[in-house]
Amino acid sequence: MVKIRLKRFGTKERPTYRIVVQDSRKPRDGTTIEEIGIYQPIAAADSQIAFNEERAKYWIGVGAQPTDTVRKIFNKKGFAVK
Repeated sequence: MVKIRLKRFGTKERPTYRIVVQDSRKPRDGTTIEEIGIYQPIAAADSQIAFNEERAKYWIGVGAQPTDTVRKIFNKKGFAVK
């Protein structure tokens, strides 16, 4: 199954995440199909989340399932996911 989930980058005290499309059987930081966005929890509130909505819609349309965390991030940005 293909999932939309977070891939961790950054240092120990300053995490940065990429929102990626990945096979659910792969490890968290393993190879990805596509990177569609970025999430920086430490940044200012208005610049924490940036992602390509078109690609997210495409991947959800072809059956990719966002994880609970990614679903919450999408909802914060106003991108409703069922």
